[in-house]
Amino acid sequence: MTEQTLDPERQERFAERMLQVLNDSCLGYLCSLGHRTGLFDAMAGLPPSTSVRIAEATRLDERYVREWLGGMTVGGFIEYDPARSTYRLPPEHAASLVRAAGPGNLASSMQDLAMLGNVEDKVLDAFRRGGGVPYSAYPRFQELLAAETARVYDAVLVDTVVPLVPGLPERLSEGIDALDIGTGQGHAVNLLAASFPASQFLGVDISDTGIAAAREEAELLGLDNARFVVSDSAALSGTYDLITAFDVIHDLARPERTLSAVAGALRDDGVFLMGDIAASSKLEENIGHPLGPTLYTFSVFYCMTVSLGEGGAGLGTVWGKQRALQMLGEAGFDDVEVREVEGDILNVYYVARRRRR
Repeated sequence: MTEQTLDPERQERFAERMLQVLNDSCLGYLCSLGHRTGLFDAMAGLPPSTSVRIAEATRLDERYVREWLGGMTVGGFIEYDPARSTYRLPPEHAASLVRAAGPGNLASSMQDLAMLGNVEDKVLDAFRRGGGVPYSAYPRFQELLAAETARVYDAVLVDTVVPLVPGLPERLSEGIDALDIGTGQGHAVNLLAASFPASQFLGVDISDTGIAAAREEAELLGLDNARFVVSDSAALSGTYDLITAFDVIHDLARPERTLSAVAGALRDDGVFLMGDIAASSKLEENIGHPLGPTLYTFSVFYCMTVSLGEGGAGLGTVWGKQRALQMLGEAGFDDVEVREVEGDILNVYYVARRRRR
């Protein structure tokens, strides 16, 4: 590139953006610590306080707390009064940072940054050699995903997502057989089982630890209508009135086989409720997506690479609505409605029924 072809104003704007990216990335790590240590939660309930008082309230080392407060202050998260040496978390900021915010708690998601950083060398090797990174390389993934999705499920699954399927709340209340594939730690199944005791629920996943956690929660809740089995979603047995898959299909090594298995396991009046990422299959239509960079990053660092690591399709996080509809049609679903939940920028829901045999 010659000097004559370089626009200095454009160069300066991009350099400023890169500085912002660096600062914001670092703030993301500090947010993760703020969530995991409980600092945000504690500060939300405190008046303006010194670092000593905040450290006492959280039982943390004051020196670390003070340095963390410094980063949060210059980053615009926390207010500082130099005359009194006190720190305050504004309630408007707490609404996006504390556990009590439920789905609004964005600090929890920042934990993913450290997890992705831990596998960067393995992802780099996959860039050079092909293949992918195995699921076993992400020891905290299921724990983090379970915590993230639980906040959403608790808020909207029963009262908002289930009613996206006309008549489904009534059918569940009367009693039907339901299956959840890729159930993880089973929280969605347990919520539904507790809300609809007349129905029978089965959750399947390939993770032994996930299924163990799901069974433990079901036992703790005293549920006798929720079962969990270690099983491959591409090899389903039995038939069901309802099959669900929440943010699962795009991660799979064999998504086509799973969708075909789902179609084959549905009864004639059955429905498949598939929640997945709200994005387009066309790159140009994802420019401006409020979570666009995040989605592609997660794809590179987890969703795509784990699928490729199993010799799979590598659909990626941003497989998009067009590809999803195409694959549902190829699996035998000829009646598919796309539904959205107001305010949810991450997920879209497919209500799919197959042609009668």
